[in-house]
Amino acid sequence: MDDLDSLARDIREAACVVALTGSGISAPSGVPTFRGADGVWDHFDEGQFTYGRFQRDPAGFWRDRLELQRALFGSSYRPNVAHEALARLGRTGPLEAIITQNTDGLHDRAANVQNDVNRSVDNDCDREYSEDGGRTNQTEPAESGETEPTDPQNASGASILELHGNAHRVVCVDCGSRTPAEPVLDRVDDGDVPPRCDCGGLYKPDVVLFGQQLSKPTLQRARSLARESDVFLAIGSSLVVEPAASLPRVAARSGATVAVVNLEETPVDRHASTVYRADVTEILPRLADLVESV
Repeated sequence: MDDLDSLARDIREAACVVALTGSGISAPSGVPTFRGADGVWDHFDEGQFTYGRFQRDPAGFWRDRLELQRALFGSSYRPNVAHEALARLGRTGPLEAIITQNTDGLHDRAANVQNDVNRSVDNDCDREYSEDGGRTNQTEPAESGETEPTDPQNASGASILELHGNAHRVVCVDCGSRTPAEPVLDRVDDGDVPPRCDCGGLYKPDVVLFGQQLSKPTLQRARSLARESDVFLAIGSSLVVEPAASLPRVAARSGATVAVVNLEETPVDRHASTVYRADVTEILPRLADLVESV
């Protein structure tokens, strides 16, 4: 039995399996990365996308945000076979939750998640960072009317926890209501800046901006999932940016089988039960096939 067979067996026997994903799972879909060679921040000034600038100059912020959003998501990106493999594991039962550092919404699309962002979930597991994963505060939510979105859920019960939010949504800073971003971006393109909710409050991208504090309930939920997991998969993440980087260690300390799938070495490798230095689009479909083969 090779390592992948052994991991598939552990997944089949587990009561709670959790996956953490980073930009490496979406890169094969063509989604641009923020940093690195020819990253997004090589073409935009990240200092223009802070929470402070949003508060001081919401109209200017939104004009720049429109350009950034079109650069990030102007092409039609689709979930790749790695997203689909995780969705399969969710549908067949063993995968209870996906914690993602990405804001592209591709896990939602792969799992055919309902768009009701306020739907609550029940599953067997829970018995200072910005949209790009850069450093910001990481404790209390910023003071505003924003409410916490609960984990979206697919038909089989697997939930998706978006650590840094979802770039395809906007949120009203007064009443906390959420709505799809595209119609709001179209309004900005037509000169309606800054865009406002029906209640009169400002809309903000539903992501953690530079200088905005990471949601405490979201972070607590992620840590709880890590503690309760029997198998924890860290996929396509460098695992150098907190708080996501600590989640595999939390799982390992709680006795979980930890598997790392990443093309490059990570600081968590020495804590992992198994490390796969492989393309996520190759290893995850194979893993899903093995889990489903019995």
